[in-house]
Amino acid sequence: MEPSPRNTKTSSFSHSTIPVDSSGRATVFRPFSLSSPHSRAFHLAWLSLFSCFFSTFSIPPLVPVISSDLRFSDSTVSAAGIASFAGSIFSRLAMGPLCDLTGPRTSSAILSFLTAPAILSTALVSSPTSFILVRFFVGFSLANFVANQYWMSSMFSGNVVGLANGVSAGWANVGAGISQLLMPLLYSAIAGFLPPAIAWRFCFVFPAVFQVLTAVLVLLYGQDTPGGNRNQNKIRNPKEEHSDFLEILFEGLGNYRAWIIALLYGYSFGVELTTDNMIAGYFYERFGVNLEAAGTIAASFAISNIASRPAGGMVSDALGKKFGMRGRLWGLWVVQSTAGLLCVLLGRVNSLWVSIAVMWVFSVFVQAASGLVFGVVPFVSTRSLGVVAGMTGSGGTVGAVVTQLLLFSGDGVRKQRSISLMGLMTFVVSLSVTLIYFPRWGGICCGSSESDESSQPLLVEDDDDDDEVITGRLRPVC
Repeated sequence: MEPSPRNTKTSSFSHSTIPVDSSGRATVFRPFSLSSPHSRAFHLAWLSLFSCFFSTFSIPPLVPVISSDLRFSDSTVSAAGIASFAGSIFSRLAMGPLCDLTGPRTSSAILSFLTAPAILSTALVSSPTSFILVRFFVGFSLANFVANQYWMSSMFSGNVVGLANGVSAGWANVGAGISQLLMPLLYSAIAGFLPPAIAWRFCFVFPAVFQVLTAVLVLLYGQDTPGGNRNQNKIRNPKEEHSDFLEILFEGLGNYRAWIIALLYGYSFGVELTTDNMIAGYFYERFGVNLEAAGTIAASFAISNIASRPAGGMVSDALGKKFGMRGRLWGLWVVQSTAGLLCVLLGRVNSLWVSIAVMWVFSVFVQAASGLVFGVVPFVSTRSLGVVAGMTGSGGTVGAVVTQLLLFSGDGVRKQRSISLMGLMTFVVSLSVTLIYFPRWGGICCGSSESDESSQPLLVEDDDDDDEVITGRLRPVC
């Protein structure tokens, strides 16, 4: 059994409108409420990340129009797609420590403000180089994902954190699908009044303005933790902050579990990103559907995030309650390996409607796998949570970049073959979950190395306990 969080409600949080633990984190998840700071943080986090996904994936559905207008080659389009993921690798790595220092609210808003001009500048693209650079800088906005997951892990207790992370990221990821659906329609509407060469440029005003508006809402109505904003909670000496920053950073980087989780995320969310980037073009080229139909098919892949990723978080929490950490890890392996096999099948199907059906089922499993990954992340290290979340988020984009480089770059790529190979890679990587072991809670095949597992909470609340988990030697009890 997964231990429940220590204590519920203390005097310092007695004013809370929902049940909380001793740290003020909510022990229930109520997504359709705005009455508590936890619920407001949830809605602001997913909406802000939604706008960033919308911006990043507002370009792919219009690539056929942009390429035709500016005469871009297939290699230019592929390089631009890789650049969009490469940009988010560095920003996600930086976002984790930034959240540890300044809090997720400020970090999220700053990133949205800084990257909104990048998506707006898509309207000024005139050469392959400028197109690649724009996609590179727009990709930075996806680092908002790290702030999103950090924020949820700060607001919700261990018994519901998987669900909160899954719903927040899942609803946000729908932004990629909505952009695939709306941008072709927006282009068609504007093209009715302006020449096509100008119409596609005007389309990018909308995602830029949307991103700025959500950043303003985050600053006005959000707070970092149940107790308030980061800068209100404590005032510290800059030298102490620098020392703590390095300590937190190296603790996160030195945790081998964080690297394995990042690899697993590279072939769950990374595969999802790669699919988002190429699936519209795949159906457009292979089955000869028109631009609007291709965008609608691609949108259906991303929109399933509204249920599938939250389902992954829910499954992780349910398995955790019944079987502990071993249940979370087994659930992750089963779902991710199934996603890999479905991806292999997707590349081998020759019928349009069967391909769409397989794609839908594949989308459910690959997105649920991402939710299951982040059902484990909060337990890797509470003190270095931002670093671990940043490493995991970067792992997702590194996986997308590597997959795109190996399988989808260059001219004359056979996408159906590349899709099957991507599925095979996903299946093989999923096996690395067997290497994850927590001395306190065990692993996929081994039990805890500590004598009284049931007395230990699964989400520790103090640094000393956390250090035990991080520095504990691997002593499997199989």
